[in-house]
Amino acid sequence: MIRIDTSLLRWLAPYFASTRRFWAIAALATVVSSALEPLVPALLKPLLDEGFRGDGFPLWLVPGSLLLLFAVRGLAGFIADLALARITQDGLLRLRNDMFARVLDARLSLFREQNATALSNTVVFEVQNGATLLVNAVMGLVKDAVALVALLAYLLYLNWQLTLIVFLIVPAVGWLMRTVSRRLYRIARTTQTATNDLAYVVEENVLAARVVRLHGAQEAQSGRFAGLSAALRRLAMKTAVASASITPLTHMMAAAALSAVISIALWQSRDGITVGTFAAFITAMLMLIAPIKRLSEVASPISRGLAAVQRARDLIELSPAETGGDYAPQRALGRITLEGVGVRYRDDGEPALDGVTLAIEPGQVVALVGPSGSGKTTLANLLPRFVQPTGGRVCLDGHDVGEWRLDVLRRQFALVSQDVVMFNDTLAANVSLGGMPDAQRLRECVAAANLEDVVAALPEGLDTVVGHNAVALSGGQRQRLAIARALYKDAPVLILDEATSALDTASERQVQEALQRLMAGRTTLIIAHRLSTIEHADRVLVLDRGRIVESGSHGELLAAGGLYARLHALQFGGA
Repeated sequence: MIRIDTSLLRWLAPYFASTRRFWAIAALATVVSSALEPLVPALLKPLLDEGFRGDGFPLWLVPGSLLLLFAVRGLAGFIADLALARITQDGLLRLRNDMFARVLDARLSLFREQNATALSNTVVFEVQNGATLLVNAVMGLVKDAVALVALLAYLLYLNWQLTLIVFLIVPAVGWLMRTVSRRLYRIARTTQTATNDLAYVVEENVLAARVVRLHGAQEAQSGRFAGLSAALRRLAMKTAVASASITPLTHMMAAAALSAVISIALWQSRDGITVGTFAAFITAMLMLIAPIKRLSEVASPISRGLAAVQRARDLIELSPAETGGDYAPQRALGRITLEGVGVRYRDDGEPALDGVTLAIEPGQVVALVGPSGSGKTTLANLLPRFVQPTGGRVCLDGHDVGEWRLDVLRRQFALVSQDVVMFNDTLAANVSLGGMPDAQRLRECVAAANLEDVVAALPEGLDTVVGHNAVALSGGQRQRLAIARALYKDAPVLILDEATSALDTASERQVQEALQRLMAGRTTLIIAHRLSTIEHADRVLVLDRGRIVESGSHGELLAAGGLYARLHALQFGGA
């Protein structure tokens, strides 16, 4: 009756498979509760036919039976609800864990295709709503189907001719459910996208609160938000219209059948149908309306549940995990070679790197400079495989980075960037990120990063929670915290990506001192616009339009009078 994507249900089933015992308990309790439905009208028959005659009929029998009946049904319903809660939460735990694991190991293209708001909604909210709706709908189907069958069986027992009229409702309700469920599913998918778009506008305005106020963009952003809100409202109204139309239509079908039954029953009363039988039949028939109504409305939660679970499946199955090779040494020497490497982000676009060849020996400090868009960051991102080359080879210690086991490869690199990312956790957890905290090592790394005074002034020292992205710390302190993290990791290769570009002179001096300690004995790539920070590099590579156009020491490149010399003159006001 309802169009269901069975492949989606088969995919979802293993997450709930370990709760078979609770499924059995929920099903049994539901069947017991629903199968007792006909006993309510069945108790009316002896009450009306014999109870009011006053010829010795036990007065306590019907009320006592009703109390027992509702006590058993209430207990069965309570057990079923608890079992359903356990089924839902156990399945959700496994599904969410798999989804978050995929977020952590998915190819980085996932984060270009989906924004953070959409991923958060999918992992946290949509899968919760979807799984809850589906589990409850499945058990609701069982409950109402059993109740429907039990009541129909009792009606057949009472009067099979009248019951045939009731059967006319079933195919009509089935057609109604199938038609509406298709529309609800399409609307639910569109609503998810609209909700994500609206939440993303809120996220953007939270992150850019100062910029919005500085530029007086509140009205424009309000209009943007209002437009998306209106679109979401229209979708909600379409859902409401489709869902609300089911109830009156179902009631009209039931009313037509009920009218026919009453007319025929009155005609049959001439042949001796008793008041008790008639009352029991009408009561049982009226009780049919509730399960029929719920069955007709189950299309909406199932459609919304399937739409939400579809996004979960898309995340897990259509966002493939990163893969690597089998090479897994304990620690790399730090020798880096690129052989004719090219990178294109789009087939029809200009190359980000074009035939780059270079060799960096262990312990060397190499600076990458050049105009914006020349390929410096792309080159650095090739090493930990954040970017894949479209041609050529990138090697670490003579082995193509694709041959390395991915986690082992990335253990060989530490990164200090201008965009410092910190977690809402303790200082210790942020410094030892990904490793086991060691108090002595933490103190040494903090001291080497010139952070001892800062940590000593905090209320709980290294156990102080730094808040969202460590916003309570200054830019220089956050930069030194990133250096402490890199020191703690103790990787053989260091990448410095504009590590001091946003700092004032005093902060830069402290950070530079910490960087000198960090660079000691490590192969280091420095991406820099401030040429004063790379004067002591062993070698400077100048990139332009994806190619290495100059290579040499700071002094050699100045003497050559090429692009590096021109960039240096622009920064320092030379001729």
